[in-house]
Amino acid sequence: MSEKERMIAGKLYNAEDKELRKRYEKARRYSYEFNRTMPEEIEKREKLLDELLGSYGEDVTITPPFRCDYGKQIHIGDHFFANYDCIMLDVAEIRIGDNVNFGPRVGLYTAAHPLDPMVRRRKLEYGKAITIEDDVWIGGDVVVNPGITIGEGSIIGSGSVVTRSIPKNVVAKGNPCRVIREITEEDKRYWKALEEEYDEEIEREQSE
Repeated sequence: MSEKERMIAGKLYNAEDKELRKRYEKARRYSYEFNRTMPEEIEKREKLLDELLGSYGEDVTITPPFRCDYGKQIHIGDHFFANYDCIMLDVAEIRIGDNVNFGPRVGLYTAAHPLDPMVRRRKLEYGKAITIEDDVWIGGDVVVNPGITIGEGSIIGSGSVVTRSIPKNVVAKGNPCRVIREITEEDKRYWKALEEEYDEEIEREQSE
């Protein structure tokens, strides 16, 4: 296996491998250019994301600055928004579903390192994939550790450090991040009522 194949497979690999370093440097150049675009240069940002990311869907907004290791292990669905200072260390795959939102300074870290310092000295490391399912909201300054899945519809409170996978349709927060409560039908009715109130007010204002 090549070092790249070992990395993708989640095995120990040498991060100083020439092929990996070449892709790493390319991702650095693309992200450098992306982070220096003007706000109105939407088309240029899209072209750079085409080169940088593995895949992404419709209506994807990543607010500079953005940083990643390789880019090609990042796969994003439709209607995604990431606020300032997002970091995705994509040694392993990062898969993000549809309708996902990140607050500022969210970090997804698939990279992991051996406990034995003698092994670390050889520049050997490994990664574990991260999955963010549909309709997840992640607050500002959240760290998601290697191997984590955040379930559909869940909310991660700001400042959390996610060390274990989070089930779907819950509110979770803290360091370490833990489930606080489920998102209930009562919650949905409450927010649906506010949405309807908003729509009625907008309709009324437009008709005046």
